[in-house]
Amino acid sequence: MAALAHIPVAVIVDRIKAESQWIDYIWQPSAVLVGAPEAEPWTKLSGDDERASFYAGSTAIELYTSDTGNYRDNLLGDGKLWVILTPTESDPPYALFKVTADPTEGEAQTETGANLVDTVDMPDVIRATLEAFVAEHHVEQTFFKRKRDRANPDALGRRGHPGQGQGNG
Repeated sequence: MAALAHIPVAVIVDRIKAESQWIDYIWQPSAVLVGAPEAEPWTKLSGDDERASFYAGSTAIELYTSDTGNYRDNLLGDGKLWVILTPTESDPPYALFKVTADPTEGEAQTETGANLVDTVDMPDVIRATLEAFVAEHHVEQTFFKRKRDRANPDALGRRGHPGQGQGNG
């Protein structure tokens, strides 16, 4: 199914000097901005060797009518966006993969164990767009609990166990 709407976004990622003997830096998505600037991915925006901010790249949040329940649940809370970065074998060590407003999809992206997945606050403009999308497209699904058929003891056919009433021939 194709996405019904797209919201172009840019991702800002912070690089923080780690106090660890095993890693040099901690990478952390810090913001999602509306729009796509004309800058090369991983352009350094500010900072030094201790802490720096980078424009990681741009993508689009894809909105699907089948996910409106998840969007609605997200909006009931603080309203978060999930930023997914995939590891690379070069510098910078991550590439922007996706940004989503669907908590289920965001959590599913953690299953590989390799992706860097973190949440950032949802900008008000995206919140308003998402609220309008849910209002227009959400259809409440009624939950029907399936009822099992009652067993008919006469139709079950009883068999005797070996050695019980069947002659030992």
